[in-house]
Parts: sequence; C-alpha cells; structure tokens
Amino acid sequence: MRNEVGISSGRALKSLVDYQADATQLASLSFIPTDPSTPRTLEPSDIEHFNREGFVSPLPAFDRGETARLRSYIDDLVDVVVSAPDRRNSYSISSYHVVCRGLYDLIQAPLVLDYVEDILGPDFVCWGMHLFAKQPGDPKEVALHQDAVYWPLTPAKTVSVWIAIDDVDRGNAAMQFVPGSHLLGPLSHEVMELDGTRVLKRQVSNTERHGKRFNNALKAGEISIHSDLLLHGSEANRSTRRRAGLTVRYTSAEVRPVPGWEHWIKVAVHCRGSIPDYWPNCPRPEGEHPELMSSIWGEFDGTPLDAG
Repeated sequence: MRNEVGISSGRALKSLVDYQADATQLASLSFIPTDPSTPRTLEPSDIEHFNREGFVSPLPAFDRGETARLRSYIDDLVDVVVSAPDRRNSYSISSYHVVCRGLYDLIQAPLVLDYVEDILGPDFVCWGMHLFAKQPGDPKEVALHQDAVYWPLTPAKTVSVWIAIDDVDRGNAAMQFVPGSHLLGPLSHEVMELDGTRVLKRQVSNTERHGKRFNNALKAGEISIHSDLLLHGSEANRSTRRRAGLTVRYTSAEVRPVPGWEHWIKVAVHCRGSIPDYWPNCPRPEGEHPELMSSIWGEFDGTPLDAG
C-alpha cells in the first residue's frame, strides 16, 4: 500500500491545475440539495439552512472529556510531525488516518456519522482528512476557494466536517464561509505560489467580488459541516492563540472518481451502508505510526516535502 499510495497521490497533486482547467467538462459540479423531511439527528431547519446557505454550524459533537483527550492527541501528533527531519509542518497532516489509529477511529465517531447521514443519505465513505493547525502569529491565510473544482470526483456530493480542536473565533482566524455561494456552480480559480503567505495554492478569481463572509466561530469539541461547492477560507492568525481544526471529507457512495483519477480515493474508509466495490476500504492501523507518512505521502499541495 505504501508505494501505491505514494506514487498515485503525487501524480494527482502535480496534475491538479490541469484537472481544474477541465473540471466542468469532466465532472458534474452542481449542488444536490438534501430532503429536509428525512433527518433523524439534525433538525429539518438545519437541512434547510444547509441547502440554502451551504453549511450548518455549530453542532455539538464531543463532550468536555473527549475534547480534552482529542486536543492532547493532536498536540502530540503535531509535535511529532513538525520535529521530523524533513519539511513537513502543521499543515502537512493530511490523510494520516492510514497510519494513526486515533484519527481512523475519529472518522467513525457515531454522532458525527449521524449528522453526515442526515445530509448524504445512508451510504457514504470518508476519503480523506486534513489538519489545519494555525500556530499563534501564523502569517499564512487559506485563500477563498471551492473544494469541488479541485477534487476529481463526480457528482459534487462531498461534505467537509470541520472539528474544532481549539476554541476558534475571528480573533484567531476562524474559517469563513460565503453563504449561498454553493449555488453558483463551479467558479474560476487561479493558482498562486506557496510563498509563505498562504497554505494552499488555489484561490477563487476576483475574490473581492464575492459576498459578505460568515465567521465560523466554534467551541472546542463542536463541528460544522459544509458543501464542497461553498466558498471558504481563513485569514492569518495574528493572535497569541492556536487555531486547530481537523477537516474530514465524507462523500456519498454513489460518487465516483473521474476516469483516470481512480488513485485519488486510495485512502478511503467505508463508513455506513452499502458501498460499491470501486471504493477501497483502508484497514484500521495497528497503532500510531505518523513517522511512516513521509514515505507514503511525499508532497503537500503539489510541493515535494524535500524541496529546497
């Protein structure tokens, strides 16, 4: 698995710009609303808000004890990764659930899955996760962007669950949404250099033209859920407080990789329901082995971790 995932993920990341140029021709990128009459855990008003605004927030997920244990676990993981003898940093913790049992188990948190099922339906998988840990005084922003135009999956039916590891608010660079932007379809994006001022290379074109932003303030242990077509991003963290959030990507089992991009879903995990055979199901790791990830996932956002 190590070589297969390493090779395929690298090829995908290097080609994302080429994919994005043809995304609207290759994938179905229109918002698919959820039936507000069917939820079992969320309120119908939550589903209506998700359909109208593109997100639902805040939602309780973990109690005080669970949150404290999760924060301690993430603290230790970040320490291990940033102290590694390579160029990984606190943003490089992507899809570590294939080597870290704690992250794998977090994917399967029952209440989180209940929320996701109310939006995606009974059959869904997790195909990735990414920790965004903005340290105090971190100058990097996550520019405003849509995920769906960079993910070679069709149709656009992925939701991102953002788990607050710390208390987050505007002061320490809470994630920001542009409400209703998921209804605009795929928007033009541009690629920027990773010059120390941004986390990701991609950003929507004509950023200033888009509407007022909603600051996604959350208490540690709460979550938000947003559509893969929703414009979102975050500012630099100029505060003295860390702002860590773990994003987990869930998608309906009916979603497929665009032909030629099957390698994109190699780290998927089956969550609930009946899952088609084309979705892999990564096994639960035997323990905590973040040191293995540098050989499995050798790049971050298209930049080799050992690049000078």
